[in-house]
Amino acid sequence: FFFQAEDGIRDLRMSRGLGDVYKRQEYGARIKYYYDTESCRYERIRVSTWDIIWNSLGFLTLALLLATGIVFVYIKYFESPEEALLRKENEELKIYYDLLNKEVSDANNMLASLQERDDNIYRIIMGVEPIPEEIRNAGFGGANRYKDLLDDGLEREDLVIENYQRIDQLKKQMYIQTKSYDEIMELAKDKELMLASLPAIQPVSKENLKRLSSGFGYRMDPILKTRRPHYGVDFSLPKGSPVYATGDGVVKYTRSTIAGYGKHMEIDHGFGYATKYAHLSEFVVKSGQKIKRGELIAYSGNTGKSTAPHLHYEVHTNGKPVNPVHYFYKDISSEEYEEVLKQAAKDHQAYGSY
Repeated sequence: FFFQAEDGIRDLRMSRGLGDVYKRQEYGARIKYYYDTESCRYERIRVSTWDIIWNSLGFLTLALLLATGIVFVYIKYFESPEEALLRKENEELKIYYDLLNKEVSDANNMLASLQERDDNIYRIIMGVEPIPEEIRNAGFGGANRYKDLLDDGLEREDLVIENYQRIDQLKKQMYIQTKSYDEIMELAKDKELMLASLPAIQPVSKENLKRLSSGFGYRMDPILKTRRPHYGVDFSLPKGSPVYATGDGVVKYTRSTIAGYGKHMEIDHGFGYATKYAHLSEFVVKSGQKIKRGELIAYSGNTGKSTAPHLHYEVHTNGKPVNPVHYFYKDISSEEYEEVLKQAAKDHQAYGSY
């Protein structure tokens, strides 16, 4: 059925049925109708304000859920420009971290090589003990050393703190190594001074080496005619033969006595070494004077308790007499040294009594 409405309705399409709703087009607006079975008329549907509110809220809720889903999918599967930039920065930071980690590892390997050479070569040459591992690898800092970093709440604080710890350990080991090198340098200087101070030459000219007439050890006393300790070696020399310092040092004293050593002197070479020269005829140096190895210090003689012109020469280390021929190793050949040892081993009578 089609009806013409009095209020200007254009078309109205009607269909039979209880509760059917019909619509009409009125000046471009959609108006809803329903069929009232009691009045057998089509009644206009009236929409309340609350209906409009609830319908609007439902629409907004649906739209919000849909928008949330779209945003979630976009965030999950698509990168924003800011995220892409952050990802690129993180990748670059990871590359730099790997490079830094490699540099630290290389520095540790280099330091380990230096430590090994220090312990097994330099310190052994200088006669000092290697640095214990517990000192080289000792801990550092305290519980709050990295408190500021922990308080910052860094995302990857484990990587940052690990690198800080490795760098701190490296710095500490480098500090210990530099101190070790400082010690080695001082020892090297002392070693050079010690080598110059060693009584390493004979106290007489090379031509007079064969004049070694009595060696170190028990020898027959020329006056008492009994075997007594002989704490040096005797060189049978003409009176006035030059006597030379066997190492760098300081003249400790020069003395003249009627018995015993007669005119004699002692040189302090430092490092526990001292030498004595006895039965001299004349001093060339005086007490407190610094002298160099090979420097003329006196002339041989026949003073004190001596039976013939000769030089009595002693070497002491840390206050104890030692065999002087063991120090005759500079400026003589191996054959000459062998000859000196043979002469010193002969059981000849000493030329002086002490």
